[in-house]
Amino acid sequence: MQIEAIPPRRHLPPLLKLALELGPLVIFFLGNAYAERFGVAPDQKLFVATGIFIVATLVALTIHFVLVRRLPIMPMVSGVVVVVFGGLTLALQDKTFIMMKPTIVNSLFGLVLLGGLAFGKSLLSVVLDSMFALTAEGWRKLTFRWGLFFLLLAALNEVVWRTQTEDFWVSFKVFGIMPLTVLFALAQTPLLMRHERKDADVT
Repeated sequence: MQIEAIPPRRHLPPLLKLALELGPLVIFFLGNAYAERFGVAPDQKLFVATGIFIVATLVALTIHFVLVRRLPIMPMVSGVVVVVFGGLTLALQDKTFIMMKPTIVNSLFGLVLLGGLAFGKSLLSVVLDSMFALTAEGWRKLTFRWGLFFLLLAALNEVVWRTQTEDFWVSFKVFGIMPLTVLFALAQTPLLMRHERKDADVT
């Protein structure tokens, strides 16, 4: 009996992947920034931006699925939280839910990664295995660092939304969290190079 070869997993081009992941967030920022120009009252613009954010997130996930027939774990989880907490924001007319969304998502990621390490599992390797080839020690260190970083982002979001204006918080989501994440990722380059798995490595 002939065994059919398993087709290779398809991957999005890096720029398209970045656009699909950041696009909804940018649209959220623009919706909040320009809502008043379309007659939206100042105290209602965050609700309008939230509705647009939900739609943009669902569209981005749909495009990703259509192109590669699967959804990435982290954007999918984030998308579910956007829909749930964004929906609660609109249904209850309470902005607290959408403002807590980054806290919930980052806390969830951080606790899952650190919790996995407590049980001897470097879960980050499941998400990023196709991008990096690291030793077991490298995955443990990288997972620990990202777990702490996600918890830091959660705490930072709590401080910002509870002490600053709505507009500042929206800007912080785009021009604060994302640059911090990119800088943190770049800062892990020495660790990635130091623990890169060679072909002969077995761990």
